[in-house]
Amino acid sequence: MSISLQKGQKVSLAKPGGGGLTRVKMGLGWDAVAKKGLFGRSKAQSIDLDASCLMFDAGGNLADSVWFRQLRSKDGSVLHTGDNLTGEGEGDDEVINVDLASVPANIVQLVFTVNSFTGQDFSQIANAFCRLVDETTGQEIARYDLSGAGRHNAQIMAKVSRDGQGWSMTAIGATADGRTFQHLLPTVAAHL
Repeated sequence: MSISLQKGQKVSLAKPGGGGLTRVKMGLGWDAVAKKGLFGRSKAQSIDLDASCLMFDAGGNLADSVWFRQLRSKDGSVLHTGDNLTGEGEGDDEVINVDLASVPANIVQLVFTVNSFTGQDFSQIANAFCRLVDETTGQEIARYDLSGAGRHNAQIMAKVSRDGQGWSMTAIGATADGRTFQHLLPTVAAHL
């Protein structure tokens, strides 16, 4: 059973029967809102959203990043399956796979962000969501709906944090502006 996340809500990633999740994927999906053209005709827009995973150490320092220009973390524990330039198709348009058991011990937080590389704001994007899935079972654990008109073009979606009990996920939902994750770092820092 999936949990629909609210901004700031924290969810444990421990399995119901005991033990923690070892492999998760963060899926991102979206559709472009049709734009009214001449004479009232609808015209499809091409919107390129990008999912990124930022890996932070205990001091809040960015240790590594996975995004469309670096599809794999240096240690191999985080893998982006590829850049979707349009959002066309059903389901997840971009996926980041994380092998939590292989994340180096010095990494204590993974922050997932979304930004519009093409620069459109979220008021032009429909059916946007991010979700966390137990990759061993395929079960959706949590979903964060991003659809909601906004004049921003980026969002700090969620963080997965390591603690004494294992891993937990916190929905952040902070709005930001920037075409790549580097522009979002000041906003991300406020949520570490």
